[in-house]
Amino acid sequence: MFNQTTHNILVALADGQFCSGEQLGEQNNISRAAISKHIQALQKLGLDIYSVTGKGYKLSQPISLLNPDKIHAFLLLGHVNVEVKTVVESTNDVIKEALATKTISSTRSGTTIFSEAQTAGRGRRGKQWVSPLGASLYFSTHWRFEQGISATMGLSLVVGIAIVEALTQLGVDDLGLKWPNDIYYQGRKLAGILVELEGQGSDSCDIIIGAGINVLLPPDATQEIGQPFADISETGVLVDRNQLAGTILRHVITLLEEFEQTGFVSFVDRWHKHDCFLGHAVQLHMGQRCIEGVASGVDAQGGLVITNDNQRQSYFGGEISLRKLTL
Repeated sequence: MFNQTTHNILVALADGQFCSGEQLGEQNNISRAAISKHIQALQKLGLDIYSVTGKGYKLSQPISLLNPDKIHAFLLLGHVNVEVKTVVESTNDVIKEALATKTISSTRSGTTIFSEAQTAGRGRRGKQWVSPLGASLYFSTHWRFEQGISATMGLSLVVGIAIVEALTQLGVDDLGLKWPNDIYYQGRKLAGILVELEGQGSDSCDIIIGAGINVLLPPDATQEIGQPFADISETGVLVDRNQLAGTILRHVITLLEEFEQTGFVSFVDRWHKHDCFLGHAVQLHMGQRCIEGVASGVDAQGGLVITNDNQRQSYFGGEISLRKLTL
């Protein structure tokens, strides 16, 4: 259950102060018992809310709710359409539906959907992306490539570069890129990218670029994450989520515009600057096949280059991991 009343209660609690059930009931013209059900709905979405007799309900810590106007204040790109949802299944799916129903223009790139929570967020290869309410950034951007699918080679890498450069500008250090779509902080996953093709004509295609950046994950949510992870809160950088959203999106849009003109070739050196697997012994898993060698960066199309017995070869699919050496 999530409706306008639930949203109103979320807004009332966002500043981290106590709100009594009676006060919330009067504001929303419902009973205190009904308020309790809405509180439970917010808790199921990942919010840590506790109650104290005689005081009411309180968030364990305040949250800065996303707002399109505040995001635009840091985005500085007036031509980009930004919308904020509270709860969706997936921001990528919202873009897909908007394209299908023509509620956004397929010929105008840059429309971006942010959401406070996702109930069916997903990462690469269908993996779940844990998306508790107000804890991170979840957004999807539509981009139309008039040159067709061939013009998108290396796209996820460019988005990764954009996110790293945005976070670096905000003061976050010790970042790295893992081919083809992950951002690491001190060797642990901080953010991920999911690029999906939606509609392909003879000369053009629509691409949906989804990203999730961990900001302050609640302990209950982290139990569902099956790999080492990090979030912005542990970097020591204090930044409002609207500033984070606007700054990251500005870098993404700016680099997409450049990528559209030059392709990936102009980004190779920028990728290598942050490539945290460069020079390491790795395994590349492609279905039942496993390729071993030394990660030697990427080529001009964004393919992973692996060197084995002095032979260099590029690959464009699969999952890379550090190779475990046996003694």
